[in-house]
Amino acid sequence: MNFHTAPHTFVSAVHLLVEDLERSFTFYTELLGFTLFDKSDNQIRLTADNLHPILTIEQPKHIKPKVRRTTGLYHFAILLPRRSDLAKSVLHLSNNQWPIASSDHHVSEAIYLSDPDGNGIELYTDRDPALWQWQKEQVHMTVDPLDFESLLSEIHEDTEWSSIPPETVIGHIHLHVSHLDEAERFYRDALGFDVVCRYGAQASFLSTGKYHHHIAINTWAGIGAPTPVRNEVGLKQFTLIYPSENARRQAIYALHQKSFEVIEDNKKVLTVDPSGQTIELDILK
Repeated sequence: MNFHTAPHTFVSAVHLLVEDLERSFTFYTELLGFTLFDKSDNQIRLTADNLHPILTIEQPKHIKPKVRRTTGLYHFAILLPRRSDLAKSVLHLSNNQWPIASSDHHVSEAIYLSDPDGNGIELYTDRDPALWQWQKEQVHMTVDPLDFESLLSEIHEDTEWSSIPPETVIGHIHLHVSHLDEAERFYRDALGFDVVCRYGAQASFLSTGKYHHHIAINTWAGIGAPTPVRNEVGLKQFTLIYPSENARRQAIYALHQKSFEVIEDNKKVLTVDPSGQTIELDILK
């Protein structure tokens, strides 16, 4: 099942601010396997399929280093189509001595790393949704050790890492927020996501169409964590895709009704969550 196309609402693109554009370009192309989509003086767009940019890296003037314990990016997650793709990425990162962490979430297998600026990244592959366990409207997720021996057995001698597959997409995004309840209300009641898993009072996982999560939110940076200052390394914005103009209009209406900010300018629609995160609302094209 494809949870990253209609009729679902999902994250399609991520826009990061970085301190050194060329350093980040080298990392995202040589270690993660993205390819260049286009480039300007201070911004590079990267792609997996040469048709759709899914990651933008930007070096603004007067960039400020990343500050800990603020709202914003915890990690963005790159969904690989096959288990063997994750295995090849693990081996490639290991061969390049890039540090990783890992976890088996029952619904998926994942590794975690940071880019040169400290922006969090997850690389993962989903297990068959038929194997996911649901109790009413809540999906069972774990934080178990990843079985590297089993994972790496997917690699055959005649296959080697070259780049990420063209079917690669942004699988989800995980955010630090100031207050869990108000962030949950924003993403659930205004933007239309369902809460499908809660991790105590510290984190919530939300999705459409019974995916394990398209968006996650947590207060691990501290309750009441401040919003990053402008031009600080981190997440500038991310893009949500709605399946139709009507679905997007319903979200815009709900945002207005609940007194959240909406900016409509030249067919682009932006909103800002209660923790200061900018989100573009787009439609499937």
